[in-house]
Amino acid sequence: MKMTWKKNVSDSKGKTKKRPISFNPNLPFEDLNSSFDTNTKAEPLKEDELRGNDVVGNKKTSLPNEEDDNSKNLAQDFEAQGNKLAEDGKYREALGKWETAITLMPERAVLHEQKAQVLLELGDAWNALKAATRATDLEPRWAEAWITLGRAQLNFGEPDSAIESFDKALAIKPDSEAKDDRQAALHLVKRRKQLHSTGLSSAENRFLVGDQG
Repeated sequence: MKMTWKKNVSDSKGKTKKRPISFNPNLPFEDLNSSFDTNTKAEPLKEDELRGNDVVGNKKTSLPNEEDDNSKNLAQDFEAQGNKLAEDGKYREALGKWETAITLMPERAVLHEQKAQVLLELGDAWNALKAATRATDLEPRWAEAWITLGRAQLNFGEPDSAIESFDKALAIKPDSEAKDDRQAALHLVKRRKQLHSTGLSSAENRFLVGDQG
């Protein structure tokens, strides 16, 4: 199977959370034991607070969006390392890098799709099928994810399901390589029917991609 590393799936951006009111030490109702002076005005917010940062001991605390950006950057580093390893044929090492990236960015469909590809190269059709399914769940309009899922289904011995996946890929991208893959799946279905007509039990009606005769 030809290995291709897709990187055209858009990333979602985290939203900045509002700071709780209790973080502002200048509100008049913070100290319930102090006397209330109607002539006392609250001190204006400092420049750092206006920017959305709290100052504690002259150190700025990290905001949620900053943490999200750090996780995203780290995940992209692991993804790039995995891409390089996969291109060099080091599939197990690439898988490890992508697994780490997935823990940081579990909603990134391209990581699941690439994981499925290397699992197919390693002969693990079942886990490849699960990873590809996750990719299609996250990006149902991504043709390449459906192609990878179809190939995983073929390798797992489910040509009927594979044909459905290839059809979905072709509906999204008519000129994709899913055409050839669909023909391979049709061939397996035809051969299964021929064997079934000769008395082969239904429990034996599973084929690998290589069993095309």
